[in-house]
Amino acid sequence: MAAEKVVKSTQEQAVASWIQYLNQQRIDELLRGLQRQERNLGNALGEMDELKKSISALLQTNRGGTKGMHGFIAERMQVYFVNARKLLEGEERAYVLLDDNGPVDYRASGIDYQQKFVEKHLSLDAVKKHLEKYPDFVENGGKYQIPRDYYGRMKFLMELPEAEAKKLAGEDYRLWKYVKDFFQEQEVSFSDMEPCVVDYRDTQRNAARKTVSEEEKNIRRIDKEKRDQLYQESKPTSKELGRASLTAAVVEGGAAFCIGVYKKRKSGKKLSEFDEDDWKELGLDTAKSGAKGGVRGASVYAMTNFTATPAAVASSLVTATFGVLAEMKKLQTGKIDQEEFLINSEILCMDVTVSAVSTVLGEVLIPIPILGAILGNVTGMFLYEIAKSNMSEEERLVIQTYNWNRMELEKKLNRQYQTIMGQLNEKMQNYHSLVEWAFSEDANEAFAGSVKIAEYCGVREDKRLRSKWDIDRYFLT
Repeated sequence: MAAEKVVKSTQEQAVASWIQYLNQQRIDELLRGLQRQERNLGNALGEMDELKKSISALLQTNRGGTKGMHGFIAERMQVYFVNARKLLEGEERAYVLLDDNGPVDYRASGIDYQQKFVEKHLSLDAVKKHLEKYPDFVENGGKYQIPRDYYGRMKFLMELPEAEAKKLAGEDYRLWKYVKDFFQEQEVSFSDMEPCVVDYRDTQRNAARKTVSEEEKNIRRIDKEKRDQLYQESKPTSKELGRASLTAAVVEGGAAFCIGVYKKRKSGKKLSEFDEDDWKELGLDTAKSGAKGGVRGASVYAMTNFTATPAAVASSLVTATFGVLAEMKKLQTGKIDQEEFLINSEILCMDVTVSAVSTVLGEVLIPIPILGAILGNVTGMFLYEIAKSNMSEEERLVIQTYNWNRMELEKKLNRQYQTIMGQLNEKMQNYHSLVEWAFSEDANEAFAGSVKIAEYCGVREDKRLRSKWDIDRYFLT
């Protein structure tokens, strides 16, 4: 029994199974991420549904009237839009809507917010009136929010030097001066102002539904980007390829070193008796095997990730390639002839095929990562080695004859299968034609078709309904 061969094959398939395990971990993480994102999207869209209901209620009750309704709509858009975006990220809702006509419209992260959506003076007049009514609002940590486009305009004017402002048109210059005077006169700073997530025009009665629809599209776009990002993160990387190659090199080199030491110890040498030549030989074998392991790790990683190749098959393919190349070198140097080259190559490919098949069976029967592959491989290789070591020429001839008979039987069964399938397809086509006839829109044709189906399905003659009299007799007696 070739114990060394079994150990080497097992180590090779263990590396392949480990790489497959790494690949499966990435796939599992991707699936978990997609499941989380599906829940996040559902929660975000659920928030948008609540917003639609709330806006519909405002429109039906005409709350706020022509001039004030857009303010209530704006409050809800700020709360539900931000909450939906947070839920899409897998976070908690940020805003709580109070809706009690008090000094605070909503809260977020412990901060009280008052929202102002008034067209005149970028909503600053409305802020001023609120400060007059609630002078300690800002002092107590409150903040104001105004339309996003108004905030952008206000920020631009605040940062504009006076020399540049004087070049503006009359109305724009007066607005610049108003903004400057406002923050100098009021007990509020620019940092106490924040932009909302929507512009002033987005909250108007005739634009509200479109604004909500656009935000839903935005949520779905962000969701798609997140799913794409999850997919990109799950793809194989050069860093992981390097790790697979290095690990395979260390494992294969270490296995070669251990086997080399074992062979020398088995020959009667103690470790203390190893000379310089022994260590050089061990080092050379280790280096060669390590290099092969590096190639194996990189090749298996590449084939399992960029082609539809199972790890066990990929590893066996690399092993077969190394072996056939070695046999080819022997052929080129005259150590073996063409017939020996073909025989050795066939045996080598058979060995790695059995190794791959036994590994796959091990992973199926023993569903433990890596361990199942190793045990399956060991079992398969031992069984195969026993069979090769104990078969006589006569037994091998029997198996060869059996295989030939099996292939002939398979061909015969395949021909019979094709014939039966052809007959079955023909019968089904006839049946479908009768069904179409039986369900014709014309009552007479449908009745005639139903009679034909009864005949086709083997209904007894005395049980078939062929006329109106038969139908009356069947249902009335």
